[in-house]
Amino acid sequence: MTGPKEASFTDEDLLISARTVVRSCLEVREHENVLIVTDTETSRIARSIYEASSEATSRVLMMMMPELEEKGMEPPMPVADLMRRQDVIFLLTTKSMTHTRARSVASKEGARIASIPGVSPESFALGGFTADHNAMAAEITSLGPKLRRIREVRVTTDMGTDLRFQPGSRWVLEDTGICTRPGQVKNLPAGRVFVMPKEGTAQGKIVIDGSWEGRSLDNPIQLTIKDGLLVSATGDSASAEIESFLEQSAEALRGGKGHLVRTFSEFSFGMNPRARRGLGLLEDQCWRGGAMFAFGNNTVLGGTASVHTNIRGLMTVPTIEIDGKPLMTEGKYTPRLT
Repeated sequence: MTGPKEASFTDEDLLISARTVVRSCLEVREHENVLIVTDTETSRIARSIYEASSEATSRVLMMMMPELEEKGMEPPMPVADLMRRQDVIFLLTTKSMTHTRARSVASKEGARIASIPGVSPESFALGGFTADHNAMAAEITSLGPKLRRIREVRVTTDMGTDLRFQPGSRWVLEDTGICTRPGQVKNLPAGRVFVMPKEGTAQGKIVIDGSWEGRSLDNPIQLTIKDGLLVSATGDSASAEIESFLEQSAEALRGGKGHLVRTFSEFSFGMNPRARRGLGLLEDQCWRGGAMFAFGNNTVLGGTASVHTNIRGLMTVPTIEIDGKPLMTEGKYTPRLT
């Protein structure tokens, strides 16, 4: 695998993106209390958010803490206590704090929260954060009538992908980056539409040619899906890592539930025209024209695969049909999309 290429940007570029997040996504107001939670790895972005927030309100506090050992780990008690008393919170940590009790309590107290985990300065300055979020939200919302009551999704590519599945829940159209209501939580960068495949319905072959877990691939990965489960991964050297990870994860589960780590748990396609492929997993997920396939836990979307794993890969030029009608052709949305 190869990593993303470094791009040129300045602190002013970071500040411009920060202003977009503060003003457009969170709409921070003069009377509001703002807390920015950061660690040593993310402090450069945090400083730009601090400066942009200070332009909107004088009630801004930035707290730096040690990097969490793993995502979902609770922050130190002083951080959790402060989070309960804020109007707006920016979680700018290396490991995600979205699925923590501290975040949940803060949300129940009415805080609007932007979760921005593990984002590089390049992504923040040059990628999906720079989008017109209101325009993107309008386009995503317009897809609602087209995706309602869809019976079958088919994904194909010239590289050999041919996958069919039934949607197992409603399509999620809320990943717009707009976070203006009390208690809302949004992940940034934003801009994707996703759905849980109905368990047991997915059949076919997926060729992942873009990235795996945000890391660019040297060669494509071929995934075989049978009855909604990933049965094999071949191709790029990453395929051996995938199989090893899944086998180890399965061994940790008891009661004959090991196969659930292979559940085809989520399908999504990107809608953010400013997202840049190669700047990490979060950018890849919302990169306009790409499709993402996830495996593992699907309980958040209403499924039964209650496991602690979730891995995903990006396809770059998919053709997506919904009930036989084209939604995307070779990575380009059809003129009837909006």
